Amino acid sequence: MPNYVLLLHDSGTMPPDMSPADIQAVIQRYVAWRQRVERDGRKVIGHKLTDGDGRVMRGKVGAATIIDGPYAEAREVIGGLFVLEANNYDEVVQLCQDCPHLEFGTIEVRQVQPT
Repeated sequence: MPNYVLLLHDSGTMPPDMSPADIQAVIQRYVAWRQRVERDGRKVIGHKLTDGDGRVMRGKVGAATIIDGPYAEAREVIGGLFVLEANNYDEVVQLCQDCPHLEFGTIEVRQVQPT
């Protein structure tokens, strides 16, 4: 069964002044979604990326330029990702219809090239 990467783009709609309890409630919604997908027989691996930290590399092998990133002024940044097993794109889209991330941004779906 193919794997698909769900790239979770944050669009800045999550309130910046959320209380710790509100943040935990949002996290629990993601956990519940993941558990539901797993109960449907699909393997799911997920990761939240740290906010505002990272590196961007550009250039050639052995001579890359490395800069801090992602940029806070960017309209959308990738806030996390899931790797999901599914038969095809249509199935992934169906499984993601109730993903809580749709309230906070967009989900880019890409099939992983088998090796």
